[in-house]
Amino acid sequence: MNTVTANELKTRGITSLEEGLSEQPELMITVRGKEKYVVLKLEQYHYLREMELEATLLECKQDVANGKVLKENAKTHVQHIFA
Repeated sequence: MNTVTANELKTRGITSLEEGLSEQPELMITVRGKEKYVVLKLEQYHYLREMELEATLLECKQDVANGKVLKENAKTHVQHIFA
């Protein structure tokens, strides 16, 4: 993964991000020599978000298939939450 320092980002601005992201979808920003932030191309962010939602959907489907769900009306559900 490409990296850019916080100081370089401060002095060169968005240009340093564009250069760092020119060949890879992710860029690590270091602060005082330590990895602190990650910048993603928007397409990469959308891809990761979609994968996260797909994994959640799969987990929910598995819970339903394995009977790990409660079937109750709204009133009972609220009582269950606050009990």
